[in-house]
Amino acid sequence: MDETTHDDVIVVGGGMVGSALAALLGEADISVTVLDARPAPLTRENVGNGLPAPRVSALTPVSQRLLTHLGAWPWIAERRVSPYQGMRVWDGEGSGEIAFAAADIGLRELGHIVENDVILAALEARLEALPSVTQRFGARVTDLTREADAQEVTLDDGSRWTAPLVVAADGARSPLRHLAGIDVSERDTGHVALVTTLRCEHGHGGVARQVFLPDGPLAFLPLRVDEDDRHCSIVWSTRPEHAERLLALSPEAFAQALGDAMEGRLGKIEVLDEVHHFPLTQRHAREYTAPGLALIGDAAHSIHPLAGQGVNLGFLDAAVLAEEIIHARQRGVALGDARTLARYARRRRGDNAAMLALMDGFRLLFGAKHPALRLIRNVGLSSTDKLMPLKRIMIRQAAGERGELPAVCR
Repeated sequence: MDETTHDDVIVVGGGMVGSALAALLGEADISVTVLDARPAPLTRENVGNGLPAPRVSALTPVSQRLLTHLGAWPWIAERRVSPYQGMRVWDGEGSGEIAFAAADIGLRELGHIVENDVILAALEARLEALPSVTQRFGARVTDLTREADAQEVTLDDGSRWTAPLVVAADGARSPLRHLAGIDVSERDTGHVALVTTLRCEHGHGGVARQVFLPDGPLAFLPLRVDEDDRHCSIVWSTRPEHAERLLALSPEAFAQALGDAMEGRLGKIEVLDEVHHFPLTQRHAREYTAPGLALIGDAAHSIHPLAGQGVNLGFLDAAVLAEEIIHARQRGVALGDARTLARYARRRRGDNAAMLALMDGFRLLFGAKHPALRLIRNVGLSSTDKLMPLKRIMIRQAAGERGELPAVCR
């Protein structure tokens, strides 16, 4: 093929974050093409039905407001959302424990656990309704050519797409980031994540639970399925050798291991789905932008799933970049203008770096074997649980209330 298509913005990667950016730009009548390597969009009739999908996100109220602004939240709420009002965190090797409640800071909930496919299907539906947005599936980028005022991406079918600005939203291993020659700081966390869906003997009561174990943290994320609050999605972050032993277990034995790790707090456990696993690598791009190019979401930063903040950080990336692009259009400035992209990078890189450092600090503290450090973290958890002013700050952090949506999303 010898075909060239011109747009205002090209978004490479049609996941949750890339789709959110395209929707924000499309609402401002900026022409956007989303190039997605997936062969086809989600079959929306099958999303949010039956057994929950294994990959879920803990959406903060800020992310919910963004999705509401885009008109996607009502679609999500009609399918399946699981609000949670509390969190309970404890040290599996000691007595330290802390509990958070949304009511302590005047909120109805700390957030919602939502299947990734439900979020994405809602955003895809929104994109279909925007005349200035084109979605192209089965589109694999093989080359990137950058010039002063036009960037060109070439697909594996030979077609070419040009725009003043190209956005990489193509995941943690971003091919576009590699083509652009942007270096990334990469560190193997030494952990593998195991994810699956469970049914527990006792209801979770809208409380997310996380226990720090010798080999890594285990999180039970509350799900509601047909008004039944006994379902949970789990993320067990553990060392590779321990993960291998767990994966070799029968479903019944794995369920017993989960119950033991959770100290029986939710009673007997039944594993309902295959146990999926993937290595955990923390990455942070050394630059968020290059001439005519911006990185957002996992292409810019991938974080340990310790606090479920990954997609929330990505949504804020999308919102801030959209605001800068829309302001550039209003001022008559080229959308790929270096100053526009520099403002986006300044607004987002520091916040993302701080969250990555915080999660790394938690991981190191709770992974420490030294008796003195164990004592410090147990005393710290229990003491903080009694200090309401400090707890309120931590609850606001957990709920994402410190993140602020740009004016373009309000």
